[in-house]
Amino acid sequence: MIRRLLPAVALVIAGCKAIPLNDDPTVPRAMAHVSFPAIYEVAWTTPLVKLGLLEYQPSEPASPAVDPDTERIFVTTRDGFVRCLSPSDGKVEWEFKTKGRFVSGPTVHRGIVYVAGGDGVLYAFRALSGESVWQFKANEELVTSPTIVDGKVLVASQSETVFAVDVETGAWIWQYRRDAPSGFTVRGTSRPVSADGLVYMGFADGYVAALELATGVASWEKRLSVTGGTQFLDVDTTPVIAEGHLFVASYKDGVSSLDAKTGDLQWSTAHGGLTALLARGNVLFATGDGALSAFDMGKGRMLWSLELSDRTSKGKGVNAGRSLTMSRGYVVVPTSTSLAFVEPTSGKVRSMWNPGRGVTAAPTSASSPRFGNRLYVMSNLGTVFALQMVSTGG
Repeated sequence: MIRRLLPAVALVIAGCKAIPLNDDPTVPRAMAHVSFPAIYEVAWTTPLVKLGLLEYQPSEPASPAVDPDTERIFVTTRDGFVRCLSPSDGKVEWEFKTKGRFVSGPTVHRGIVYVAGGDGVLYAFRALSGESVWQFKANEELVTSPTIVDGKVLVASQSETVFAVDVETGAWIWQYRRDAPSGFTVRGTSRPVSADGLVYMGFADGYVAALELATGVASWEKRLSVTGGTQFLDVDTTPVIAEGHLFVASYKDGVSSLDAKTGDLQWSTAHGGLTALLARGNVLFATGDGALSAFDMGKGRMLWSLELSDRTSKGKGVNAGRSLTMSRGYVVVPTSTSLAFVEPTSGKVRSMWNPGRGVTAAPTSASSPRFGNRLYVMSNLGTVFALQMVSTGG
């Protein structure tokens, strides 16, 4: 049910401060043992989800989405709500309750918001009103942000299925499925991406596949996990396509560069434990298992690696995770305690910011004449922050 909401009073936080990875965000600046120039200011903040009585480690893995036409922000949260927020003050303009928690964020395309539900339903809403356009019942938990290409909506399920439906009607077009491996897997799923008539996606059995966009028939399939065994073979990284090359990573066996048309291997690394990739220029940034690394896209040579895990009395925590983004020249990496702003050329941390219980979802970068350069962040406590970027990185 869609509900129109009265304006809510948003708590506005003025200014910001850099905070070490293992610090509490409420400590005075003088007590912090690192200090960096200001990179951002908090424009507004909107709390959306109440912490449950027995919630020990709340997590919000879905990234916000921004409508390029109206600049409204759309978010999906662990309480099963889709919400539309005003870019001016973060006020909730409309919301819709589904029957499952969300793992992935929305996609906005030509005034329509596409949402992959944990209840097995792919939704399409009008961005301005929240009116339902259509629903597609996949009957499998949907866990990737929808991809819109050539009149089709592509979305993947936790059960290793890729669905293609009509963007206008939600009618089923095709689906492709692989069997889950027998061993343990990493929680997460590769998002399908498309280029030159093919759809690329990684799977938990250690394979990456190129599917015909029109039919879903496999053009080629390539096994990336080649060192043997049955545990953690996952290719959960969303593929990166650049100049005819396809970059993907096996959690067990590291990054590979493939020919996008044929799947032929060009180079690979032994740097495992990776769950997300991001390309800028000729550099491939990779994160996962508590570290951020940079690779030369031409040969696969590692340029630098940065540990982003806490060291506490309980030992090393694995907390730099599944997503990353680029904003104003900084690589922005969510961790379980803070959001890290890293210089891409040197791998040096320029700032750490804790919005409360850390961040799981990749922040969303947006730029406009009206609001300037912003970074929209969903904290693990279910609060949305609009960070106004005030400086430029490398």
